[in-house]
Amino acid sequence: MSLSPTCESVNSAAAPVLLARGLSKHVASGSRELTILRDLELEVQPGESLAILGQSGAGKSTLLALLAGLDTPSAGELDMFGTSLTALDEDGRAALRNGRVGFVFQNFQLLPTLTALENVLLPTELTPLDRPEQRARQWLERVGLGERLAHLPKQLSGGEQQRVALARAFVTGPELVFADEPTGNLDPETGERIIQTLFELNRSERTTLVLVTHDHALARRCDRCLQLASGKLVDMPLSQLDPAAEVSS
Repeated sequence: MSLSPTCESVNSAAAPVLLARGLSKHVASGSRELTILRDLELEVQPGESLAILGQSGAGKSTLLALLAGLDTPSAGELDMFGTSLTALDEDGRAALRNGRVGFVFQNFQLLPTLTALENVLLPTELTPLDRPEQRARQWLERVGLGERLAHLPKQLSGGEQQRVALARAFVTGPELVFADEPTGNLDPETGERIIQTLFELNRSERTTLVLVTHDHALARRCDRCLQLASGKLVDMPLSQLDPAAEVSS
């Protein structure tokens, strides 16, 4: 049985979770202006799993930061949950994400002085939830870390730290999860277990997943794939992805 959600689970009649129109990002580079992204068009439907494929330096993480409202575009419009992100200030974007958006990062982004349980509890401090500690414990149990609640990140392996990060991403019941190279710092065997867990959680919780990666095998697990190159997004049929290949860096 496939671990990723099927296209049949996507409700095409619902409003898009993300909608980008003419999205561009320019940054100063000395006396020149560097264009990272140009006139991107993107629509992500509820329940969809989307891979954004591209080589190192193509702008994948920049695009993810824009889509998540962590950065602002130089031009264009971006809606999240039917609300214009580009019309909101930083506090407004944070309020829109609160409890509705989860993140999984390549470098785990766990606070080193907090235990696994305390790290998972962090998002609940801003999102009202019934019995948040019980919920956090249950999520750590779901990712196989029920016996590691009191361990600090330095006492956990890379795979265990990423499982803590998965529990943290899903603890508030988000509608949308962003994953940025979630297996980039893991060995292949550990990375495979993390990806299985990510797609199992994504399917069971019916979230929308936007995943950026250079790994063809990982991208093939999603419903749809787009390739980012020369600042533009183009459709990449899943059938054209080589499960043994990675995009060269």
